[in-house]
Amino acid sequence: MGVLISDSDFFSKNVAAVMITANIPAFARTGDKLDVIISSIGDSKSLEGGVLLQTALQGADNEVYAVAQGPLSIGGYNVEGQAQSTRKNISTTAYISNGAIVEKEIQASILYGKSLSIVLRDPDFTTANRLVEAINNLYPNSSKAIDSAVINIIPPSDFQSEDTIVRFVANIEELYIKPDSIARVIINERTGTIVAGENVRIATVAVAHGNLSITISEKPEVSQPNALSSGETKKVQRTDIQISEEEKRLLVLQEGVTISDVARALNV
Repeated sequence: MGVLISDSDFFSKNVAAVMITANIPAFARTGDKLDVIISSIGDSKSLEGGVLLQTALQGADNEVYAVAQGPLSIGGYNVEGQAQSTRKNISTTAYISNGAIVEKEIQASILYGKSLSIVLRDPDFTTANRLVEAINNLYPNSSKAIDSAVINIIPPSDFQSEDTIVRFVANIEELYIKPDSIARVIINERTGTIVAGENVRIATVAVAHGNLSITISEKPEVSQPNALSSGETKKVQRTDIQISEEEKRLLVLQEGVTISDVARALNV
């Protein structure tokens, strides 16, 4: 930034060393914006209120593909004083929506030879088979499933050129299939968010829940040695930890109930 400072003049209480990551999707063009994740790699206690300076993002080949910059957004906080501290979630990881601009494109092609492949984000044999059947109903004998994730498609001769391949892919996207639903629970530790699908089932279980609060406080006290001893008077920190938990009744949930039944029972 054009500022020269010596090691003795450098104070890092409000400066953090961070690692920056971003994913470039296929067919991203120069000028497109990407979401950025910032993680502290030093001894910084919080990234709250921070601003990322202009940073070049390199790929594994050491080529610069994007540049990131902007104010940080975190999913928690970490506040502390001389005698007390309060923390929520993780404040050493931050996020910048549309915080990076693509500087270099990654060349990509829809057709590889005379075929193209569709890769399912959530691999599933049932979903892959249903997609193959739908494609073959529209374009007979044009597709086959390689495994639970990859479907190989050979477009008809009318769609083998660059001018028509986009229309062919668009026709495939308009097909309707019912994907196989998987029971899934997703936990975001950074923001404390839990998302559960409607197909989640549980076995018979007893659940007790309540609000748990932990307060840590430190009070400075003076340690006075006995008379005529060789000790010294010093100031020491006395740590006081208080834990309060709200008591709740024990709930028994029968086997086969859905996640909505669990939420309804716990929120009574």
